[in-house]
Amino acid sequence: MSKIKPSKGAPYARILGVGGYRPTRVVPNEVILEKIDSSDEWIRSRSGIETRHWAGPEETVAAMSVEASGKALAAAGVDASRIGAVVVSTVSHFSQTPAIATEIADRLGTDKAAAFDISAGCAGFGYGLTLAKGMVVEGSAEYVLVIGVERLSDLTDLEDRATAFLFGDGAGAVVVGPSKEPAIGPTVWGSEGDKAETIKQTVPWDRFRIGDVSELPVDSEGNVKFPAITQEGQAVFRWAVFEMAKIAQQALDAAGISPDDLDVFIPHQANVRIIDSMVKTLKLPDHVTVARDIRTTGNTSAASIPLAMERLLATGDAKSGDTALVIGFGAGLVYAATVVTLP
Repeated sequence: MSKIKPSKGAPYARILGVGGYRPTRVVPNEVILEKIDSSDEWIRSRSGIETRHWAGPEETVAAMSVEASGKALAAAGVDASRIGAVVVSTVSHFSQTPAIATEIADRLGTDKAAAFDISAGCAGFGYGLTLAKGMVVEGSAEYVLVIGVERLSDLTDLEDRATAFLFGDGAGAVVVGPSKEPAIGPTVWGSEGDKAETIKQTVPWDRFRIGDVSELPVDSEGNVKFPAITQEGQAVFRWAVFEMAKIAQQALDAAGISPDDLDVFIPHQANVRIIDSMVKTLKLPDHVTVARDIRTTGNTSAASIPLAMERLLATGDAKSGDTALVIGFGAGLVYAATVVTLP
């Protein structure tokens, strides 16, 4: 017989509050066109993006996270001192260690909360939400703060016609806590590492340590380029359109609901054509509200789902208690989908 006492957590977990932060600078497509041979009409038709937000010097990964988290805590009615863990999903915090989550936890005033970063790209929010649910139900934390935050403008090659227009900055956060009824469904998640080369960083950090920059990419003025995110657009598009609709359907099946039972669909904001294709493939009814936050926010990777969720609730396009399907997918290639009750 085991001598270990069983864990005592909540019967279920739910999202109690959501908050978002968008940098003050709004960047229209015209700014992007200064560096690439394209057009506003082409960008809008290919991606749906009209504007995006880029962070200024003071809008750091930590600063944006603190702002979004403060709003989420207020919406949830939970004091920061009661947060037992802080989970941050980001690929744009450039210090390998310590995790930015520890700084955020301290700045928020948590009581020595567990804090760590995860790197799961555009599926990062779904990964973090799944971890948070497990902690609440297992009993290692009563309340968990999940943050998706990116400064992708720092990882954007403005001369790359395929990606220069895609990325934006921002932070989204949710508070996950106990629930008396199921409010976060089973997660369908996974990875397809054989496709890892389709979305990647152009140059690994250690290439700069070696000192030989002769083979590093250079810009139009001959300066060595900072590492950026690059992708094989068509390959990623096909994968997202054909494979992620299947994952979304699996998440619905795992939660025991049909498309007719949904109120809201919040996919990762990667491309409006991908979103529209998924809606068609899933045969979502007309009454389902679909997040298309990408139009004015761009692709903010791990931040895109909580930012889209926050905007839908703020505008009244979605309401507390609605049933929502969320799915994130991206570099890795990784994915995570689940059904949640909106806070």
